[in-house]
Amino acid sequence: MPEIGAPAPTFTLLDTARKPVSTADYAGRKLVVAFYPAAFTGVCTKELCTFRDSIANLEEIGAAVVAISVDAPFSNAAFATQNGINFPVLSDYDRAATNAYGVGIDNFAGMAGYRASQRSVFVIAADGTLAWAWVAPNPGVEPDYDAVKAAVAAA
Repeated sequence: MPEIGAPAPTFTLLDTARKPVSTADYAGRKLVVAFYPAAFTGVCTKELCTFRDSIANLEEIGAAVVAISVDAPFSNAAFATQNGINFPVLSDYDRAATNAYGVGIDNFAGMAGYRASQRSVFVIAADGTLAWAWVAPNPGVEPDYDAVKAAVAAA
């Protein structure tokens, strides 16, 4: 996992419309990057809906939000539409971002050989450095949303 204060790993991933979205698109702005294991699962739905419901508060303190999973853009699109997600949901189908951030979880849900993204949240400061990181001890644990907001405010 990258160190706090170091340059955050960059990525370019496809959104739900299969258009590239890059960390460079958010240059000069704070960015919350939320990795989640799998679309249409209970905890992931709750997490992304919580970010959806708090997006205005995060935008007020200068942050954008993106969510990343290893699911295909098509699955992410259906998931985002079903839940009214109002920020980019990105597909890391080749696991490049998951690996760069060190948050891969192997054999996810008992599926041998399947590597998903561990639930984790990173805050990238406006200067492109990693300001805060949290990785769930297991996929069933949600982030502390107040801590995410505090990290954004401090970044």
